[in-house]
Amino acid sequence: MVQAYILIQTEVGRAAAVAQAIGAIPGVALAEDVTGPYDCIARVEAETVDELGKLVIAKIQEVEGITRTLTCTVVHV
Repeated sequence: MVQAYILIQTEVGRAAAVAQAIGAIPGVALAEDVTGPYDCIARVEAETVDELGKLVIAKIQEVEGITRTLTCTVVHV
């Protein structure tokens, strides 16, 4: 299982709606609107790195109101 945090910037005033929309996507374990340089943070899970990439590009980045994402893959050392 591959896990990652997706840091998301949104259009002004769209953070709550974006977090709610992302939270409904299969593979998203958690999505919350936050304060700071990013507007939302999502925790996602996929079987492979390729599936993770498809989830981010084909599903999450398609949510209306998102302006930028940054994917931080979880590593277990």
